[in-house]
Amino acid sequence: MALAIDLAGRVAIVTGGGRGVGRGISERLLEAGADVVICGRNEPERLPEAGGRRACFTPADVRELDQIEAVADFTEQRFGRIDVLVNNAGGAPAAEAATASPRFHESILRLNLMAPLHFAQRANRTMQGQASGGVILFITSVSGMRPSPGTAAYGAAKAGLHSLTQTLAVEWAPKVRVVSVAAGMVRTEQSALHYGDEEGIAAVGATVPLGRIAEPEDIGDACAFAASERAAYLSGAVLLLHGGGERPAFLAAARNTKP
Repeated sequence: MALAIDLAGRVAIVTGGGRGVGRGISERLLEAGADVVICGRNEPERLPEAGGRRACFTPADVRELDQIEAVADFTEQRFGRIDVLVNNAGGAPAAEAATASPRFHESILRLNLMAPLHFAQRANRTMQGQASGGVILFITSVSGMRPSPGTAAYGAAKAGLHSLTQTLAVEWAPKVRVVSVAAGMVRTEQSALHYGDEEGIAAVGATVPLGRIAEPEDIGDACAFAASERAAYLSGAVLLLHGGGERPAFLAAARNTKP
């Protein structure tokens, strides 16, 4: 029996689904047969497409409760249901924790922690009334599982999502499964800002045990699996996608130390 991932008949919302990691997720869900609604502050020049299917777009700033409600209403009016929510929208510029303003920290927490929680609440309201329930995915980061210098509030927000995943999986069971997908380094349109040119990206990738940084489709594959019936017993968990992690710094230091 083939272990195919089949999301035909499912309706998914992907926040920030038009570019970067969100686009990779949207395309994989489309390829698996789902109807996909993406939202963001700006419509992408080209909507995600895969398997002869194209995502729908509706504008929204997920930090605003009324706009979250509007996305859910749009999806229900168009497709009649919400089966999967992928809370992907987020991010943070680098800032030292000692000097960043309180307003800056609050804005990072609002986007990366409170907005996903509010959207999850809204999706859960629909999913609890559906015979088949639903799945809520939080796209998180290794920054929530290790020190996050330069992005302290962002790392704290992602750690908060890991806690939420466990709690909501208990509170909203058995109708709704809740899973976090924690990504390491991913190649996106913004990679050059963090890692430099192609040579820099390759050098950074060489530090990963699997020899490369992730592609958005790698995160999409994990989301398609987690949203499918193949993951029917997966809930309250964090899927860690980091290519094997980071080599411990002490190993390099030890090699450079002469006896």
